[in-house]
Parts: sequence; C-alpha cells; structure tokens
Amino acid sequence: MIVASAVNPIDAFVRSGGGAQLTANREQWGLGWDVAGTVDAIGPGVEGFSVGDRVIGINDLLDVSLGTQAEYVVLDVGNVASAPKSVDSIAAATIPLNGLTALQALGPLALEAGDTLLVTGAAGGLGGYIVQLAAHRGIKVIAVAGSADEQTVRELGAAEFVARGSDVSASVRALIPGGVDAAVDPALLGPAALAAVRGGCRFAAVIGGFEPAPLRGTTVHLVQIRADQEQLTELSGLVDDGVLTLRVAETYPLEQLGNAHKRLAGGGIRGRLVVTV
Repeated sequence: MIVASAVNPIDAFVRSGGGAQLTANREQWGLGWDVAGTVDAIGPGVEGFSVGDRVIGINDLLDVSLGTQAEYVVLDVGNVASAPKSVDSIAAATIPLNGLTALQALGPLALEAGDTLLVTGAAGGLGGYIVQLAAHRGIKVIAVAGSADEQTVRELGAAEFVARGSDVSASVRALIPGGVDAAVDPALLGPAALAAVRGGCRFAAVIGGFEPAPLRGTTVHLVQIRADQEQLTELSGLVDDGVLTLRVAETYPLEQLGNAHKRLAGGGIRGRLVVTV
C-alpha cells in the first residue's frame, strides 16, 4: 500500500505527452516513479519481505497505465528495498528516483577520494543527492546553483561554489586550474559544463538529448536510470547513518495531485513535492 510518492520533473514530462517520445503511445499513462509504503501482498516465491514491512521502491517503466501516484502499485521484488528506520514514509519517498540516478551517474565517472567533481543544479532534488554522495566519498565537489543557495549546497558537502549565470567554465577553472576531473549536469548546461572538465575526463548527462559532444577526448555518459535493489538498500542505510539529508518541500493529498503538478511547474522548489495517500 502506498503511503507517499514524490513528484518529479519526469512526471510533468509524461503528463504533457512526452512519454510517447520514449515508448509506444497509449491511451492512459501512469504517473509516478517513487514510492514509500508498506507491503500489502507478496507474490509466489518472493523472499526477504513480509506483509506489513515498510519499504521504498521505484517504478522504472514508462509504458504503464498506473504509476506510483496512486493507492497501490505492483512492483518486481528487485525494485523494492527496506525503508530507512530513521525517517517517515513521506521523507523516504524522496529517495528512489533521485538517489538511484545520483548513484548511477557517479558510478561510470570512477572518481576517487581527492578527485574533483562539478555538479550543476546542486540545490535541486537530484543535485543535492549527488553532492552528498560525492562528498561522502571524499570527492571535492564544485557546486553550481543560485546565489541564494550557496549555504545550502555547502551544508550538503560542496567544497566550492559557483553562482548560476556566471561563466561556469572560467569560474571553475579559476578554482581548479586545468579543470575538474568530471561533471554531472542536472541543470542541463551541456557544453558550458563540459568546458569546465579536463580533457580526457568524464561527463554524466542525466537526460537524453542533452549530451554535449565529447570534445577534447572526454567521455560523455548518458545515465539510464534503472531499478537496483542493492543500491536502494545502500541509500536506505546512508539515510540511517546520517549521510543523506532528505528534503521535502511540500506535501499534497493524492486528490490534489493536480495542484502538486502546478506547483512543480512554478519552479524554485528545493527538495521534492510529495503526495500522500
């Protein structure tokens, strides 16, 4: 049974008809990727969970008629993990999509402690996870965000700050001569962010169609988000260990989902909107 589900930009994209660009068109599209709630029933052969367990999970299929912005959802066991014990389901609902995207963006970059990473959109829901996870690994994070968000991203773990709207490449290279070792680009700056990366290094794009050309021998990765029970379990543990701060911007009852989508369209949100059942 669903207790809470976060509202993400991909939901607005699907609602506006964008899902037909990615998979077969259909009469009804399901909304919602994130879910936190309790196990109501278990299929044959499923182990590791019991009815009543608190869980988090992700629906990573676009081609469905019902997503997680609903009362119930059926998920494969590999899409589900135990929820953190230290937070409620509303906060836990912000973990799956952004947390998994952050982990899966950092993986191919193969950064080690002491390496440098540029994160654009660092104050947003996804950017905040990337900053925290990278800083936890000892990576030096250079965060790009609005001027008013400098304190927030520094509290999340950013070592250096570049104000949005500045010449990102010049600003980053003034801080890190020669450029950073890698970048993740939730703000979709594309070439402007790539120009801040040293030649021969790596860049992670989080939305298809916004990958810059791999200039100067850089390797550009497109993050294809997927369910991963092991990674969901890792994220739950990091929350309970105090490594990850979960940010809920506002909550809405499920029957006011339309209002949540209108608020999302208004922008300026720090954290995630969450609908509750």
